[in-house]
Amino acid sequence: MMFWTDHSLTGWGWVAMTVGMALFWGLLITLVVVLVRALNRPADQVPGRRPSPEWLLAERFARGEIDEDEYRRRLATLTDAGRTAPMP
Repeated sequence: MMFWTDHSLTGWGWVAMTVGMALFWGLLITLVVVLVRALNRPADQVPGRRPSPEWLLAERFARGEIDEDEYRRRLATLTDAGRTAPMP
């Protein structure tokens, strides 16, 4: 005959179980969020990878540091330089 009530938890047992489960699920959810954010990171934000000169120029234009004429002139210079002299 089995005694199902032999292993009942006391008040502290319930508290420890509740805290343990909350910590477990919190850690699991945090790991999933960190993994998803790391995999969905844009290529320009990957550590160790430098953004392209065109991207930097577009960013300066978007922030309003340079006007449209200067942007187009510098972009043309960058694309012409890329065709004539390859970077090492």
